[in-house]
Amino acid sequence: MNSIQRFSLTTRRGKRLSVVKSCVRHFCGRDVVIKDEGDWFYSPEWWDPQDGGYTVSRAVSNKGNGIVSVVAHPSSLPSRDSWGETEKWLEKRYMEIMPRDTEEKSGRFNVLGYQWRSLRFNDDTRQSTVKVMAACRTLQPSYVFYMQQPHCLAVPYLKSMVSVGLTSLAASKFDMRSVAIGDKQMRVLCIGHGGGSLPLFIAKHILGAVVDIVELDPLVISESVRAMGFPAFSVMTATGKRVLPTPEIIDQVMWGGIRERLSLYESKAEDFILRNQSNTYDLIFMDAYDGADIFPHSLWDSSSVFMKALSKTLHHEHGTLVVNLHSDADISDIDRSNEGVTTGKYVRKVGKAYKKGLLENERNGLVFACEVPWLCNVSLVVSRGMGSEGRDREKTKSNLMKTSLEVDRVLRLPFSCLDYLKTGLAII
Repeated sequence: MNSIQRFSLTTRRGKRLSVVKSCVRHFCGRDVVIKDEGDWFYSPEWWDPQDGGYTVSRAVSNKGNGIVSVVAHPSSLPSRDSWGETEKWLEKRYMEIMPRDTEEKSGRFNVLGYQWRSLRFNDDTRQSTVKVMAACRTLQPSYVFYMQQPHCLAVPYLKSMVSVGLTSLAASKFDMRSVAIGDKQMRVLCIGHGGGSLPLFIAKHILGAVVDIVELDPLVISESVRAMGFPAFSVMTATGKRVLPTPEIIDQVMWGGIRERLSLYESKAEDFILRNQSNTYDLIFMDAYDGADIFPHSLWDSSSVFMKALSKTLHHEHGTLVVNLHSDADISDIDRSNEGVTTGKYVRKVGKAYKKGLLENERNGLVFACEVPWLCNVSLVVSRGMGSEGRDREKTKSNLMKTSLEVDRVLRLPFSCLDYLKTGLAII
């Protein structure tokens, strides 16, 4: 399949984009085909300005995010003829947990359909978009449960963050193969939760991933669970215990093997890091914008107490930080030293702040920015494991592209990491 479509829209945070994309991956030498249901080709289903969708929920945040709403749109995939297989999978999982139950008692599982659901701030900013399955038992049709689809990343900047993060970590001689099959643990921190698609994706595809998530706004947390199908068992109390002592049966059916490796905390990022300086993270993702669509300076202030604590929690040898930033490149301030890569003053300023705060006393280390395809976003990477000799842009890009092929081969994600590394790279 090679479906192609071109169009332009206004993206999250007021940027422009266009699309040319194939939504099927074929693995060379293997009889395996994976369709990426989150391919940007499908974005008109949830981003069409002529189709406002319908509002699932709407409330006012008391944490500065303004009006927080969840808006739903129909999804064309998975097609209806595949729903039966999902119903069989749910039934099989249920019988493993409740072997004495019968279909006559509880009824069979019934998939009701799939939707895109977007979390919005102040009706303008699409904070995140996820795909959700709705289902019920035939004898309990009023009890509808929602399951976010963990294999689906709908927005390109999330795929970019995942691609550059995992590839940089692998390029730091981190054993990605052992982590992928669960023989070794990988500690991940996500600062900023939104709908939760990034931590879910990591936990789904990497069996050794143990993911902590930090979100400032309790309304965002509750809506991600209630309206966007994020596993409720992942929510933690302030004392570090799970809000639900034991998962509900349906939670066990949907999330067995994943929910135990997710911990979602309500906290300011600064407070969480300062309280947990004994934690060591291999990979940290930071995507923390407020209701005004601003990345707080407190999260990139090189001289702050937060930055010093962040430095302690990032693994000393191979720790990798990935930050989602808006591209601010202007004709007047483009960095001409990185040919073909349009990093503006703001991206360079933030990159230099992290470089000073996290790499100043390190023998190795590299900071670079990677353009996000189709969006005016940049993935900023701080790597403690990549050698300082890698500051040659072409050598670094070649090394990362080669490593991304190995990551693709080991993890077999629904999209290629290579596609998100060859768009443009700037050393900072």
